[in-house]
Amino acid sequence: MEKRIAILATNGFEKSELFSPKEALENEGFKVDVISLEKGKIKGWEGTNWSGEIEVDRIVKEASAKEYNALVLPGGVINPDQLRRNEDALVFVRDFFKQSKPVGAICHAAWTLINAEVVEGRTMTSFNSIKKDLENAGALWVDKEVVVDEAFVTSRNPDDLPAFNAKMIEEIKEGKHELQHA
Repeated sequence: MEKRIAILATNGFEKSELFSPKEALENEGFKVDVISLEKGKIKGWEGTNWSGEIEVDRIVKEASAKEYNALVLPGGVINPDQLRRNEDALVFVRDFFKQSKPVGAICHAAWTLINAEVVEGRTMTSFNSIKKDLENAGALWVDKEVVVDEAFVTSRNPDDLPAFNAKMIEEIKEGKHELQHA
C-alpha cells in the first residue's frame, strides 16, 4: 500500500527544508502532497532572498490527517509564523498527534507545534533561538541533530537534513505509534 505524506508549508518556507525531505520521501516511493493555506504556488526562502517555488497540491481546509501516513513541517521564519496563526493548520497538525502518526519538524517549524499545543512533555530540538519558546511550552529541549520521541522527529537546521530525512523515513515505515502524550 502506498504511503501518503503531507508537507504543510506556506510562503517563506526554508527552501532546503521542504525540497530535501520531499525528494527523500519520494525516492522511497511515498506520495507527497504539499498542503498550504491557499491554492497556487508558494515561495521558499534561502539565505536572505526568496528562492524556489513549489505548486500546492491541496489547501489545508480540504485536507484531513486521516488521508495521510505522516506529516512534515519545514522551517524558515516566515512560514511557521504564518501557520501558527491559522486555526485550520493547527487542527490539521493536532490531528496527526491524536492519530499517533509520525510528525517531523525542523528548525523554526516548532513554533507551529507550540500553538498546536502538542509539545508539552516531549523531548525535541529546534533552531536554537526558539529553545526558550519550547521550554516555556513544556518541552524538554536538547541540542542534537535529530531527536525522536515516539514517532515525533525534530532537527535543528538545514545541516541536519540527512539525519532528519533518514529518521522520518524510518518512522514512516514503522507506522503509527501509540503515543502517551496524545
